[in-house]
Order: sequence, then structure tokens, then C-alpha cells
Amino acid sequence: MKILITFLFSCVLVLSIMLLSSSKNIKNQLLDAISTVSKESETPRDKLLGGLLTGDFDEGSCFSRYHKSSLYRQPSPYKPSEYLVSKLRSYEVLHKRCGPDTKAYKEATENLVRDENYAEGNSIGECRYIVWIAGYGLGNRMLTIASAFLYALLTERIILVDNRKDVSDILCEPFPGTSWLLPLDFPLMNGTYRFDKGYSRCYGTMLNNHAINSTSIPQHLYLHNLHDSRDEDKMFVCEKDQGLINKVPWLIIQANVYFVPSLWFNPTFRPELTKLFPQKDTVFHLLSRYLFHPTNQVWGMVTRYYHAHLSRADETLGIQIRVFRKNAGYFQHVMDQIVGCTQRQKLLPELASQEGPQVNASSITKVKAVLVTSLYPEYSDNLKSMFWERPSSTGEVVEVNQPSGERFQQTDKKLHDQKALAEIYLLSLTDKIVTSARSTFGYAAYSIGGLKPWLLFQPRDLTTPDPPCVRSTSMEPCYLTPPFHGCEADWGKNSGEIFPFVKHCEDLVDDGLKLYDEL
Repeated sequence: MKILITFLFSCVLVLSIMLLSSSKNIKNQLLDAISTVSKESETPRDKLLGGLLTGDFDEGSCFSRYHKSSLYRQPSPYKPSEYLVSKLRSYEVLHKRCGPDTKAYKEATENLVRDENYAEGNSIGECRYIVWIAGYGLGNRMLTIASAFLYALLTERIILVDNRKDVSDILCEPFPGTSWLLPLDFPLMNGTYRFDKGYSRCYGTMLNNHAINSTSIPQHLYLHNLHDSRDEDKMFVCEKDQGLINKVPWLIIQANVYFVPSLWFNPTFRPELTKLFPQKDTVFHLLSRYLFHPTNQVWGMVTRYYHAHLSRADETLGIQIRVFRKNAGYFQHVMDQIVGCTQRQKLLPELASQEGPQVNASSITKVKAVLVTSLYPEYSDNLKSMFWERPSSTGEVVEVNQPSGERFQQTDKKLHDQKALAEIYLLSLTDKIVTSARSTFGYAAYSIGGLKPWLLFQPRDLTTPDPPCVRSTSMEPCYLTPPFHGCEADWGKNSGEIFPFVKHCEDLVDDGLKLYDEL
């Protein structure tokens, strides 16, 4: 009996040791797995976007700067060139040396006040500037700031942006250790000067009047690059014009068009632009991600709405609607165009017949979230009703949401502009996007997101275009009112036929200019 008890006890002891050893192995395996997952989750995301951004900012001062990338489902495949990264770091040093509150800026503004012309060969100081004047809607402003900044980068000027409106309420500072905001006491912004084609220092007007030459260089010039600009205004980017303009310490620019495509017409700029942007249709995508960082208040609007309405969907679609009519509002032909485009292009499912078979309840239902942005809520209301009253033919659940519908554009009202910027960024976060022809708001949204949009053609005579839309092969914005020809040697050529990568815009028939990738 004693022998039997001893044998049983020994067996239990051996078994316990084996179980304990196995338990430790399992525990160790679990700990190893948890550790691996933890390490994977802690893998740092590329918050500097391939070197596009500098790490010299405090994250809390502007959450969007380093956290925007976390909301995009996939990292942008469009990386900045090493040359662009190097150029941006050099620019930041220059801006810090020449920006507001520096000795160089003080000397330059004192010379501006004296308004004495330079004789040819005289030094104009170490810093030259381009001042961007705010005008028109938010989309226009973003496109023109990016255009002016690229011009500054090419010509080694400092960009300063007009802050009499609400730039500082919607965007964070993009350059470390300095400011891009034009001081409110800047001498030419005191209300005395009216910047238009009739202004005495307007470059195009001075050319027409033969009032400017290289022997007497003014302290400042005004560049008028609006939809009503003349050839003389638009062609300031040409090589012969730049020979004189480069000597002017201060440039004031007012624009409402994305004039980047015309910079390629200058043979001096072209090699530099090619090194900066080997993939030519990434210009605004990269510059916008470098320059534009919504303030914490705006970013709060973006993240709250995104997590409430978009983050849990299987797929997201953005639809941006702009109606270009004097008495704009809801029009049935526009609604028909939106439905026609999205269903023909398989962006939204067709509706099933009410008598059709029901989708198997045991299958997993796919959710598609549709984000509509428009001044008018009726478009999203109609889409919402469509997919509520009848099932989709695919069994998908289509959720339609619209953040705001204010009916009237209220540019320069702080809250309105904050909502507008939030909606641009929300659109940029969608997987696919449909935008209205000629809309700078839509251009900014899809380009920031690195999306190639479906562009709704502009209706004529209150009829739905057929086809209703076209898929763009470029994510660049359109230069809506470009010159009809190129510079010097290309003066007689159609501006859309000079280079294979600068062509007319898809949403404008044989008009506008847009950059396309050659690769």
C-alpha cells in the first residue's frame, strides 16, 4: 500500500512539473506575442512625411501638423524629392534671417517707405520679399498661397501673407522660429493703396506705358494675377520679365488662380522645377502638406466629425457640389448629374427594386459613408432619402452626411472659414472623390488628399451634361485663366500644347492649364 501511494504521489509530482513547465512556455509565448504586437503598434509613423516637415515645432501648438497623416487610411505614396526637402530647409533658414522682427526686414521696410528707385548695379539688400494679398474664397487662397510660395522658392524671396483677414485663425505657422504673417503696420497696407490694374506700380500697366526699365528699379511692384488679368500681367514669370523683376526688393501679388503651370514656361525655372518635383502632378499635394496645418480649433472639428461619421465605414466617398449661377441653389438637373456620375462610375450602387429578394441577413453588411459638402443641404437630403427608402442593389448600406449647409458663402467670417477648411480636409480623407468643375474648393480638397477625382462637367442651359463627369488623370488643380501662349520662343504656340505635361484641364473643354505626370 505504501509503495502504491508513493508511486501515485510521484506521478502527480512529475505531471505537475510538466504542466508548470508547459504553462511557463505558453505564458512566455503569449508575452512574446504581446511584446511583438506592442512593438508593431509603437512603430513610429512617418509624422515628418518623408522629411517634408521639420521636427522643430511643439506638437501641442498645432496638433494637425504631425497628426494629419494618422487619419489617412494609407500613407501618401507621393514622397518629396531629396532636393525639395533640402530646398525647404534652406528656405526656413532664409525666412528666419529675413522675416518679421529682424534687422533685415526693418531695413527693407525703411527703404520701401523712402520709395527711392535703384540705379542699375546698386545693391538692394540681402532680402527680397513677395507679399500675398488675401482675396476671394478659401480654395482660391490656398491655391494662390502655394503658387506664390513656389515662386518665392524659385527666386529666393521671402513670402509674407496678408493677415488682415483670418489666416491666423485657420492655419498654423508653417516655418519654425519665425512668422509668415505680414505685420499689420506694413506701410503699403494702410488703406492708401488700391491694388488693381490701374495702380501706378502694377507691372502689366507699367509695361504697357513703357514706364519701367532696368536703369531705374522701383522699390516695389504689384503683380495682378486675377481672372481679369492681361497677357502682360500673366507673363511676369517669363525669363525676360524676371531679369527685371528679380531686382525689385518688394513684390505685392494679388491672385485668385493657381498659376503654377505657367512657371514651367520659363527655361530658367524648368530644370529647377524638374528636380523639385520629378513627378509633376504632385506640386500642390506636397506644398499643401508642407504649408497648410489647420489650427487646433479647426482640427478639432475635423477629427470629431471624422470619428463620428467616417472612421468606421468600409469605404468613403466625398462629393463636393458647387453651383455657378447668380441665383444658385438646388437644381434637379444637378441632382440628376450627381446620381448619374456616381452610379455610372460605380461609386454608388444602383437602387434595388422594392419587390426584389432581400440580402441574406447572415452576411456581413458593407457600409459606405458618403460625405457631401455644399452650401445647399437639399443635395445630401435627396441622396439620403434615396438610400433610406429603397435598398441598394449590392446590399451595401449607404450613409449620407453633410457637415454644414450655410446657403451663402461668407468669406472672412471666422467660423464660416473654419468650417470651410474643416470640410476641405474631411473631403481629402475620403477614399474616392467627386468634385465640381472649376471649383477651387474641390481642387484643394482632392489634391491635399492625393486623389484623382471624378470631375462633374459644368451644366449649360439647365440640362444635365452627358457624360456627367470625367475621371482626371492628375491630382493637380487647374489654372483656370492661363495665358494663351508660352514665353519668348513659344509665344505663338498654344499654351496647352507646348509641353506634354502641361495640358488643358479635363473639366474645361480646350481651356485652362494643368500639370500631368509623364512617368
